[in-house]
Amino acid sequence: MASKNVIELTMDSFDNEVLNSEQPVLVDFWAAWCGPCRMIAPIIDQIADEYVGKLKVGKVNVDEQGQLAAEYGVMSIPTLVFFKNGEEVQRVVGVRPKPELDKIIQNL
Repeated sequence: MASKNVIELTMDSFDNEVLNSEQPVLVDFWAAWCGPCRMIAPIIDQIADEYVGKLKVGKVNVDEQGQLAAEYGVMSIPTLVFFKNGEEVQRVVGVRPKPELDKIIQNL
């Protein structure tokens, strides 16, 4: 079950939710047909629930928001992009274990 703490991001909402956010933001670029995306989805939901108030978590469906994926140079999915103060600070491609993502988040 998807977390209610994960925001569905679009071209219209991206600037406001990510670039203008006062909190760090984790953006998951994904697609419904992507097996690795489905593997990491529960970890993304867990992170969204654990870091409420400290980290914003959003998802970009690359099939529906291709322009946004292109704008951020997303070539493979899943791609997780970490933003702080409106700037990309880190990017990981592929499925990663939760402890590795926790470490990145704590360094934000």
